Amino acid sequence: MKRKTKVIIIGTGSAGLSALSEVKKSTDDFLLIQNGPFGTTCARTACMPTKTIIEVARIYNRRKAMAARGIEGAEHLRLNLLDAMNYVRELRDSFAGGMVRSTEKYSSRIIREKAVFLEPTVVKAGDTEVEGESVIIATGSRPIIPEEWEQFSDQILTTEEMVEQRSYPERMAVIGLGPAGLEYAQTLARFGIEIAGFDATSLIAGITDPKVNESMVEILRQEFPLILNEKVKISRQGEELLIQAGEEKRTVQKVLVAIGRRPNLDGLGLDRLGIRTDRLGVPDFDRQSMQVENLPIYIAGDANGFAPILHEAVDEGHIAGYNAIHPGAHCFGRRVPLLITFTEPNIAAVGKTYQEAKDENLVIGEYDFSNQSRARMSATNQGLLRLYVDQEKGLLLGAELAAPAGEHLAHLLAMAIHQKMTVFDLLQLPYYHPTLEEGLQNALKDANRKTSCTHEDIDLLLCRSTPPESLC
Repeated sequence: MKRKTKVIIIGTGSAGLSALSEVKKSTDDFLLIQNGPFGTTCARTACMPTKTIIEVARIYNRRKAMAARGIEGAEHLRLNLLDAMNYVRELRDSFAGGMVRSTEKYSSRIIREKAVFLEPTVVKAGDTEVEGESVIIATGSRPIIPEEWEQFSDQILTTEEMVEQRSYPERMAVIGLGPAGLEYAQTLARFGIEIAGFDATSLIAGITDPKVNESMVEILRQEFPLILNEKVKISRQGEELLIQAGEEKRTVQKVLVAIGRRPNLDGLGLDRLGIRTDRLGVPDFDRQSMQVENLPIYIAGDANGFAPILHEAVDEGHIAGYNAIHPGAHCFGRRVPLLITFTEPNIAAVGKTYQEAKDENLVIGEYDFSNQSRARMSATNQGLLRLYVDQEKGLLLGAELAAPAGEHLAHLLAMAIHQKMTVFDLLQLPYYHPTLEEGLQNALKDANRKTSCTHEDIDLLLCRSTPPESLC
């Protein structure tokens, strides 16, 4: 059977549905092709269920701070893991159910088959050949399992399988300490499972600042061992798995492998279109327009491998959807980069990372939260904030942090970077006492002292008829 349509959207995850919402502003002439379950990866297996299970672990872990605050009996609290995981799945099903329903209402325009390109605007899905004016690829990604480890698949879990477990074994290893792996490692340790975390690099959770990384590694090692900068080998030892990394050897019952994700592009037929692709099969594309080379093809979300983050996928879906409908590759500005890992303390990178900014004319404003008053009250006084500031202009360029309530500090910093604020601009804002935001104020003061920018001796401006455009 042959069909024609204006726009073909391959994939109904966050990016695909975002593209659809943009396409629908101009036309109802579209077709969705989905090979797999409805409900976005975020709602089914990633953002939403993982943050739910993290919150359960955080609440349970608070019992350790109760005795010092006069709350007795905390030692009698117990975690019913079966009930806890049932709660996580129930909430997950609620989140994912909404996404499923929003997709199913387009059932007459959905083909539930795997898509394969025949030509740049012709796609075969099952027995149907669909010709469109433009095509959006939003096929998402899947966890990577090295081929040599597939023989241990009965004892290996991926991040997509973790939430489906009714229980966890007594001893586990987490291989790969990026954001997802690190979040699960801390959560499982707080559940009382004997955990060891492994990574082939010395930097965790996408941190590039060595001082922030050192601070966070020290904090986490108070909860579970981390074996870093060592390549991991897996072998069988009886009914268990032997994990070797350098001099470290541990036997575990199961392993969570969280070493990254691979775009779902294999078998899509991009090779027959003559498109240049990288080692993961991702084609050359423009990040401001999402266009693949000069073709009427657009790629969005995890499928392009650039930034597997929900708000980025949604933005990319909107860009792809707009350009699929409007002739020409319209360029869109992108938001300030923002990455958050929901460990405790939170880890975040905002704007330029240390690695990106370190060779510029830079000063660094720093604050250690170990003695911060509000953090001490809540027994969360751990972590380090580092601000990257242009030395001449005092302009805030970026930040990396491991800090209590760091997710909120990160959003404040992202807004400040978007508004092109200087450290002195930020110091004129109010900081209520006692709040965690005072840690940000102290980091700003530290940066301000180091700039060569002309500024007042106090944070407030003298009364003037009009504020100066620049203090430098």
